[in-house]
Amino acid sequence: MTNSLVKPPQYPGAKLPFAPEKGFPNWNELVQEAGKSWHDQIASASGTRVLVGTNTGMHGAVSTFDSLLSCALTQAGAQVSRIFCDGSIPACLIPVYGEATPPEMIAERKLVDRLCKACFNRGTHTHRPLGLPEFRFSEFLQDEDYINATSIAAGVDIGKLPEWTLDGISVGEHAYAGALRYFAKGDLNGELLADEILLRYLEGAIITKWVYERVIEAWKPDVVVLHHGIYSPQGIAADVCRKAGVKVVTWVVAYRKSCFIFSHDDTYHHTMMSEPVETWENINLSEAQRAELYEYLGGRAKGSGDWIYFHEEPSADFQTYAQNKDIDLNKPLVSILTNVMWDAQLHYPANAFRGMEEWIVETVRHFIDKPELEVAVRIHPAEVRGSIKSRQCVADILAKAFPILPRHIHIIEPDEEASTYALANASNAVIIYGTKMGTELAPMGKPIIVGGEAWIRNKGLTQDAKNKEDYFSILNKLPYADDANLPDKARAEKYAYHFFFRRMIPLTFLEPNGTGAMFGFEFDSINDIKPGNHTGLDVITNGIMHGSPFVYQAENGEN
Repeated sequence: MTNSLVKPPQYPGAKLPFAPEKGFPNWNELVQEAGKSWHDQIASASGTRVLVGTNTGMHGAVSTFDSLLSCALTQAGAQVSRIFCDGSIPACLIPVYGEATPPEMIAERKLVDRLCKACFNRGTHTHRPLGLPEFRFSEFLQDEDYINATSIAAGVDIGKLPEWTLDGISVGEHAYAGALRYFAKGDLNGELLADEILLRYLEGAIITKWVYERVIEAWKPDVVVLHHGIYSPQGIAADVCRKAGVKVVTWVVAYRKSCFIFSHDDTYHHTMMSEPVETWENINLSEAQRAELYEYLGGRAKGSGDWIYFHEEPSADFQTYAQNKDIDLNKPLVSILTNVMWDAQLHYPANAFRGMEEWIVETVRHFIDKPELEVAVRIHPAEVRGSIKSRQCVADILAKAFPILPRHIHIIEPDEEASTYALANASNAVIIYGTKMGTELAPMGKPIIVGGEAWIRNKGLTQDAKNKEDYFSILNKLPYADDANLPDKARAEKYAYHFFFRRMIPLTFLEPNGTGAMFGFEFDSINDIKPGNHTGLDVITNGIMHGSPFVYQAENGEN
């Protein structure tokens, strides 16, 4: 194994023109069609300086969408550049545990030999035809940086990595979250090469910190735009920018088709919980908008209105399912909805538990001696159907903690075609940790208890546990009387509408295309995405350039 990081070989990058990958945007053609007018727009841009932090180009949806943002922002008058890692960090959010990128490859710092060039090329292929400035990590690094990063990482207590900071930047937290994401687990107990992998993620996070500090000093961006804003390198970039006083904007592909969620200052995992209720509680929904909301929520069970979906054909016949599962519906039913163990393992100050494993084990233990209730643990389908399949399963955690469960506690496996919506509808109360289901269930009028970082927290709709004592005090009140602890239906509708139709900003010219790019552009000219042509795109570019809220005023009939 190499003792220290070394500066990677410099990739020349493909020469223009080049053919795009199947399904990816053909910017060569669009720029050629625009001719001199496009180059004049670049030359005349004098507005907000926006650095689009693509960083890792292999993620097709990110490379595609960041190229769209770069074009749209330029036409709105912004000065735009993008930045890409070119094999400079030994571990990032791209590799997935498995044969293609096994732990040995990361531990021995060999990603650069197998993955990095392809990653860099995909990202720059979606950028270079636009003729906008392009930064590379390696341009801001010297040989000694790699040696120093190795030395610093080696001196860190890996057992305390999540709490470790460097110059006030949460380098350890994001490095740790990235390693969990790679292993697809909520902890690394028993994993071979776990310490070595953590060190590689830490080395990469340290290098990313230095790169962004130097890019900010050299180019002085006003705003940096990042996908997600967590893990390494994105989370490190966000922390560095905030410390330097550079505005941060994060984005993520939303659940609804052709929609995106944008946030100011932080990842949406945090902003959706801290968003002021004044943003939505005074909107007035028409009957048509309520009908639109319920039509969408009804379709969520089958994913008919979404492009991110984890079920296949869930059965809505819960009576039959319950009978086959030996769930006694003559007794009050309590549902427990889990998350994926590894996902977004960040620090949430409001959590009553150290993590989801502690929450699920202690919650099930609480109900073992309560046979007067039926309890169903619905394991999240994304454990087996997500883009990264979990290697740490809730069923295994519960089986280890409770080799034998009493007959009134039922485990619904992630691949069972049972409708979570039908389960919730049959329940006396629903307990969640961090799932987004709370937003969907509140308009159904179901009492919801929140034990973790669910977005429905702090909305005046759920019972939010402040600590463990508070959490179990709430559970001790189950089952509820028929009219107890029901969410305010009108308020729940307003928040659900806000969440699904206002925070999820539609770009109707993007359509799923079944390729690595995830979606394609349904326009024939760069001029089609000029300011004023698409309200959703204007909300996004104005938010990035001028700091306006990333809220699409769907209730005003915008399209």
